[in-house]
Amino acid sequence: MRILFAGTPEVAVPSLEALVASPHEVVAVLTRADAPAGRGKRLTPTPVRVRAEELGLEVITGRPRDPETLARLRELAPDAAAVVAYGEILRPDALAIPPLGWINLHFSILPAWRGAAPVQRAIMAGDEVTGATTFVIGDGVDTGPVLGTLTETVRPRDTAGDLLDRLAHAGAPLLVATMDALAAGQLLPEPQPADGISHAPKIEVADARVDWALPALAVDRRVRGCTPAPGAWTTLPDGARLGLGPVTLAPDVTDLAPGELRVGRRDVHVGTATHAVRLGEVQPVGKKLMAAADWARGARGPDGAPLGDGSILGAA
Repeated sequence: MRILFAGTPEVAVPSLEALVASPHEVVAVLTRADAPAGRGKRLTPTPVRVRAEELGLEVITGRPRDPETLARLRELAPDAAAVVAYGEILRPDALAIPPLGWINLHFSILPAWRGAAPVQRAIMAGDEVTGATTFVIGDGVDTGPVLGTLTETVRPRDTAGDLLDRLAHAGAPLLVATMDALAAGQLLPEPQPADGISHAPKIEVADARVDWALPALAVDRRVRGCTPAPGAWTTLPDGARLGLGPVTLAPDVTDLAPGELRVGRRDVHVGTATHAVRLGEVQPVGKKLMAAADWARGARGPDGAPLGDGSILGAA
């Protein structure tokens, strides 16, 4: 088949590479426009654009609602479009271009976790199993009929970054197999079940704030689900923000109040509603990640000081 590929971040690159290596022809790549990044806010191409240009593919960065972009997509005459984390809403005039539809690789087992952050939400909810789904994009958000699925175990120490990387690489062969079956006329899309629907809205910075009044398991899941982005955080007694890397459960430490900090020679513990957690790496404002014990030695009198009492809006 002639396939248009639409994707933006690094997790879409394995699928692009797999399709290029398949018998199908990738006629062009649709990705988001270059955007400011880093401290210098320099315009930076998307990871998909970088890889597509390395592969010698045509790259289209116009929005699929723009007349010029729509005209070029029609000229390309793709049989189907493959979508992985593209990040743009597709309107009916764009959806109508490929006769076999726009096929999305979504990183959950639909109808669970429809939305922008399925992997993060699955970890935060404590799911033990997740997966990936290929489906036909329609009018709703991740509501289209299913073409294929795979499952993946959520490991106890998985961060969102760890799990997303595994799903990106496992999902690429699923997407190719889906395209193979579509080309052979061997797939019959199946409507999603009416039961088991859950939603995965984008993780905002406020969602990544740790509530130490929650049980330790919930704190651990919140931090891992927000790693690496947008990054879990708490506030120091002066209101400054402190970034948090993954924590470790410390069920033997039960005498700390929620948010209470205890600094030992090698370990830094924080109380929760159940038992303490041990901090791993932390990131003070304006500094790089560092071991919690190194941060505590350089901080003034943190032992016993409560975390999380600063204002969300006022934190630096």
